[in-house]
Amino acid sequence: MDYKSPWEFLLFINEDMSLNGQNVLLGPVPKGKGEKENRKVRNKGGIFMVNVYLKDGSKLEIEKGSSILDVAKKISEGLARNATCGEVDGKVEDLRFIIEKDCNLVIHTFKEDDIEGKKAYWHTTSHVMAQAVKRLFPDVKFAIGPAIDEGFYYDFDVEKPFTDEDKLKIEEEMKKIIKENIAIEKFSLPKDEALKLMEGQPYKQELINDLPEGEEISFYKQGDFTDLCAGPHLESTGKLKSIKILSSSGAYWKGSEKNKMLQRIYAISFPKASMIEEHLKLLEEAKERDHRKIGKDLEIFMTHKLVGSGLPMYLPNGATIRRILERYIQDKEISLGYDHVYTPSLANVDLYKTSGHWDHYKEDMFPVMKMDNEEMVLRPMNCPHHMLIYKHNMHSYRDLPIRIGELAHDFRYEASGSVCGLERVRQMCQNDAHLFVRPDQIKEEVGRVLNLIKEVYQKDFGFPASAFKYRLSLRDKANKEKYIDNDEMWETAESQLREILKELNIDFYEAEGEAAFYGPKIDIQIKTALNHDITIPTCQLDFALPERFELEYIAEDGKAHRPVVIHRAILGSSDRFISFLLEETKGNLPVWLAPTQVKILPITDEQHEYCNNLKDGLLAKGIRVKLDDRNEKTGYKIREAQLEKVPYMLVIGKREVEDNLVAVRSRNDGDIGTMKKQEFLDKILEEIKNKK
Repeated sequence: MDYKSPWEFLLFINEDMSLNGQNVLLGPVPKGKGEKENRKVRNKGGIFMVNVYLKDGSKLEIEKGSSILDVAKKISEGLARNATCGEVDGKVEDLRFIIEKDCNLVIHTFKEDDIEGKKAYWHTTSHVMAQAVKRLFPDVKFAIGPAIDEGFYYDFDVEKPFTDEDKLKIEEEMKKIIKENIAIEKFSLPKDEALKLMEGQPYKQELINDLPEGEEISFYKQGDFTDLCAGPHLESTGKLKSIKILSSSGAYWKGSEKNKMLQRIYAISFPKASMIEEHLKLLEEAKERDHRKIGKDLEIFMTHKLVGSGLPMYLPNGATIRRILERYIQDKEISLGYDHVYTPSLANVDLYKTSGHWDHYKEDMFPVMKMDNEEMVLRPMNCPHHMLIYKHNMHSYRDLPIRIGELAHDFRYEASGSVCGLERVRQMCQNDAHLFVRPDQIKEEVGRVLNLIKEVYQKDFGFPASAFKYRLSLRDKANKEKYIDNDEMWETAESQLREILKELNIDFYEAEGEAAFYGPKIDIQIKTALNHDITIPTCQLDFALPERFELEYIAEDGKAHRPVVIHRAILGSSDRFISFLLEETKGNLPVWLAPTQVKILPITDEQHEYCNNLKDGLLAKGIRVKLDDRNEKTGYKIREAQLEKVPYMLVIGKREVEDNLVAVRSRNDGDIGTMKKQEFLDKILEEIKNKK
């Protein structure tokens, strides 16, 4: 073969790995088209080798052309048996994926904290469910079947909704397909051939047409079933073990009410049957903890179609909880040097164009309203308003930090299918604040914010430290268009937060793509009673908005300098925080937060005068108390108060009146005996004060 240059000769050896049967080891190949600088050929006995860098930091040398599964086998047979997919240089791939060059590799398995590992397992099972439905309902049209946080679903277009009998048949057919141990194969097609393959499947064809030009169109085939899918999937259906169909419901195609209603089946799968049983118990627990059910039972909030989707209304009990929470956090912030303000929920579109929200966030905002000569919009957040409040006056370096707080009503245009009780709403009340600081104050102020979060969640609400994880949320460097364009600012802000966490000896992990559009943040991830990780408190560092609003302070040198802004939320939105509390406590709120703290239960009419005087005395001390003087049996009234989650019941009979006592019953501990009125008052006031 003729070579036009020495480099072409070297690249030929790179591919063939040997020359005339002799092993060769070449030095660095100069950078050229398609080649990386300093790439080396590692050749052993005519076999080209590459390095794989594992999650634990170790390096493994493997043959070029090995699959992820081959690497797993080289590490251990146990890992190979349990592996579900791999992550090559940050991209999730099948176990069949061939490794051609040096890379970072994470091998995923079905473990509690391995989201990608579980999703590959569940995604494979969703295809098994689709295959089972196809066998039982040959005319079915397929939509999508993704893995979700807890299992998977698949949307089908069928003539009528699935019955319980249908779901049992589908589950049995799925078990047959798993027992058949059908090999799962991946292949790709050009667009015209992909559309032809999916003839008769309009939803799949629509998805193909939605793909950008040049995008790989991949399919997975298992026996008599082929589906459009990016993967990843297991190698065969026999790798799956236990399955369970959970429920079915209607779901609009692409979540839009304008599209056809499809039938969605939710299901779960696990490597062990015992894990299915544990999951079903957890689902029952989740039903008991569902804040929507608790909110209805305890008359905390309601919704109505005449008001609109995602717009809950607080009933008196809920209004009490919210009022106490908001006063609590506002008083705490004022004691720490925050100045609270009120700003309008409506603003000119130009405000959000200046801040950058319009470019990066307008899809989540309500439509523009034209009023006179202005274009107005409901605000999604109140950061820009606080920038203008800071700018209202000139500030000296001695004035900083300036801490501006607000309980602000914000509006987000959530799709009707995604709103959920108080957890996800279209209008929310944010416990928001912005700290304007000098650069030399960043560490101290971030530390203060993190201490405040600990005080609120661990001291006042009693969550254990083990329930918290700290996440450093960074921008996604591969998708920079989602963020304000300033590489230097991002590098500075991210490194500063990283350094602060290290100096404060706080264990943390990093997550790309979780930053706000204007800057990185520290998110506190809370492990809930249902074992979910959720984010409520957050602390964000922002160099961008001060620049956009041209904020200044006069420094010691007499010149104008830019402040840095720390965005922080402690309770997040009042609505979401209440939903979180209801689910964590099952509605058994602590005494200081309970809508009704005490219920007085007279045994007969003869005790009514005593009970009314007792009620007035407790009200005068700020206790939230109700008198149940209905002509009902005492046991019935106790059961009702227990269902209403009232912390204390005072049962008053003839003896209590004669001896000027109260018989105290606790929601948690049952009867705790008789007390003098003052003794009970001292007890409950201490619990309220100390937030027990």
